[in-house]
Amino acid sequence: MIRKRSVLALALLASLAIGAALPSVFNAIWVRIAPDRQSEATEPAPAEGEVRLSPAQIETSKISVAAVGPGDIARQLTAPGAVKPDPDRLARVAAKVAGVVEELRKRLGDNVARGETIAIIDSREVAEAKSEYLAALANFELQNVLFQREKGLFEKKITAEQLFLKAKAVFMEAKVKLDLARQKLAALDMSEQEIAALPSQPIADLRRKEIRAPISGRVIERLVSVGQPVGGEGQAKELYVISDLSVVEVELAVPAADLGLLREGQEVRLQNAEGRGFEGKITYVNAMITRETRSGQVLARFANPDFALRPGSLLEAEISLKQARVKVEVPRSAVMIIDGKPNVFVRTADGFAKREVELGRGDDGSVEVVSGLTPGEEIAVSNVFLLKAELGKQSIPEE
Repeated sequence: MIRKRSVLALALLASLAIGAALPSVFNAIWVRIAPDRQSEATEPAPAEGEVRLSPAQIETSKISVAAVGPGDIARQLTAPGAVKPDPDRLARVAAKVAGVVEELRKRLGDNVARGETIAIIDSREVAEAKSEYLAALANFELQNVLFQREKGLFEKKITAEQLFLKAKAVFMEAKVKLDLARQKLAALDMSEQEIAALPSQPIADLRRKEIRAPISGRVIERLVSVGQPVGGEGQAKELYVISDLSVVEVELAVPAADLGLLREGQEVRLQNAEGRGFEGKITYVNAMITRETRSGQVLARFANPDFALRPGSLLEAEISLKQARVKVEVPRSAVMIIDGKPNVFVRTADGFAKREVELGRGDDGSVEVVSGLTPGEEIAVSNVFLLKAELGKQSIPEE
C-alpha cells in the first residue's frame, strides 16, 4: 500500500516538471519559424503574366535571350511541279522520205552526237532522186563542154552566132535541171557533203538514206521498228525523239490567287527524292487560268548537268517572292499562343514577363511584330515553351 502511494507521488512530480518545460520548448521552435513566415508574408507574389527565374535557372533551362530589331521577311510560295524536257532542246527525228526502216542504230537512253547517223531507210524515192541528179549532172558536164567549144569557135569567128546561142541555151537548160535535182535532194534532207559524194557512191547504196541526229542529246523515244514502212501516207513520220536533258523545264501549278505575285526571273528551288536541291528561274507566267484546277501555268528552267532531274517526275517547288524590310522581326520560335493570342516573353530583372503582340508578315523562320515590342528589347527565343508551361502552373487555382 505504501509502495503504490510512493509511485503515484513520483508520477505526479514528473508531469509537473514536463508541464513547466513545454512553454520554453515551444518558444524556441516559434523563434525559428517566425522569421521564415514573416519573410514569406513580406515577399510579394509574382504579377500576372510574370515568370520569376534566377540567372542560374535560366542558364540551366537553356533559355536563350536576344534583342529584337529590324529584319527582312522573304515569303515562300509552294507549288507542285512536273519535270519535262526543255522544248528548245528537243528534236523529233522525222523520216522525210517514204521507205522502209532498214537499220536503227540507237536504243532508248543512248547518247547521240549532232550529225551522227542513227538510222538507215531503204527508199525508192531517194533512189529516183539520186538517179535524176546524177543524170542531170552528167548532162550538165556534157553541155558545158559543148558550150565552151562553141564559145571558143564563135570568138574566133569560125562558127555562126546562131550555133553559139543555141549551145548556150542548151547549157543553161542543163544547169537549171541540175539545180532542180540538187534542190530535190536537199528537200529529202541530204547535206551538201552527201550530194557531192554521190558520183562516187556504189549503185547499191542509191536506195539508202542516212538519218542523222539534228542535236546532241539522249534518245527518250524510239517510235518505229526495223522493217516498218515510214514516211508515206498513213505511215509513221517520226523515228526518234532526242532531248538534251542537261537543261530541263518544270511546269508549276500556281493557285490563281498567287499568280499575280510571280514574275519572270524569280528564283525557284526544287528538291528531288534523294533530298538534293536544285536552283532555277521562272521563264514564263501564263495569265490564263485552267477551268479544272483554277490554277495558272508557270514554267521554270533548271540546269541538270548530271541528269538527276528526270522528266515525268512530280516534285514540290518553292518560289522565293520579293523580300520586305520590317522594323521589328522575331523568330517564330519566340511566339507562343496563349489564350488564343500571340505572345512573347520579355526579359525582366526577375525573369520574364508575358506580353501580347500583333503579328504581321512572316516567312518560314521569322515574323514581323507590328505592335507590342520596340527595337532593342530582349525576349526569349529558345525553349520558350518552358516559360509557357510555368505560367500555366501559376494560373491553376489552389484548393
